[in-house]
Amino acid sequence: MSNSPDDMNTTTLAETDNYIAWKADEPDGETTYHLELSAVTVHFFQEEWDEFMQLVKAIKG
Repeated sequence: MSNSPDDMNTTTLAETDNYIAWKADEPDGETTYHLELSAVTVHFFQEEWDEFMQLVKAIKG
């Protein structure tokens, strides 16, 4: 099994003019999530993403 970036399947989840949320299916089977917020990028593993989504839902009300 190769671990080259070409082996990664990425999907854009949402995008605005300044921000993007995307996920990557890593070669090792892990799914990671990424938020690019201007100059800051935040990376999440699945469990962290799930908790972050709970936070977002709580904020939305």
